[in-house]
Amino acid sequence: MVFSQREKIIVAATLAVLCVLVLDLYVLTPLLDEWSAAEAKRTDLSARMARAGSLIKRRRILGRTWRSMIDNGLKADPAEAESQILRSLRNWAYDARLNLSSLRPERSTEKTELPEITVHAAGTGSMSAVSRLLWRVETAKIPIKIRMLQLGSRKDGTDDLSLHLKISTLYSPPDAASANEPAKRRGALRGSR
Repeated sequence: MVFSQREKIIVAATLAVLCVLVLDLYVLTPLLDEWSAAEAKRTDLSARMARAGSLIKRRRILGRTWRSMIDNGLKADPAEAESQILRSLRNWAYDARLNLSSLRPERSTEKTELPEITVHAAGTGSMSAVSRLLWRVETAKIPIKIRMLQLGSRKDGTDDLSLHLKISTLYSPPDAASANEPAKRRGALRGSR
């Protein structure tokens, strides 16, 4: 069978189109799909890496804050922690010229790793005195947190305010494992003699 020039061109064009379709179906389309999947994965990994970087940076900052809290005020004894928060509140109120009428501490009965001591405080003073006290509480080096704040006017039209605060602090009780550690060491030393 002999093909004419026109038939040869049609057959060549048909084969070329079929080759292009086969290349598209088995090479180009999968390659483009892989490329877009790789691009999506790269975007996801970049976002995850940015989140991890910010988490590492945040950990460093919070680690310094935590070490500062431990060095400056996280007490092991609840009585010391209670005394520290009461003394600090009295000093801050005195510095702010706020009259404290009551301070009532409460110890948490929950068994947690970092138990809380809550202090209910009530006082009176001007807006500037209240703001100075709140500033001192917020910038304190000891572990302290404002749980509730209620501010009201004692007399209309005057700068005489009443303040009710609920503030908590943490303490780190010695756990049983670290308390038994010296006894274990003494026993091990006796056994090795």
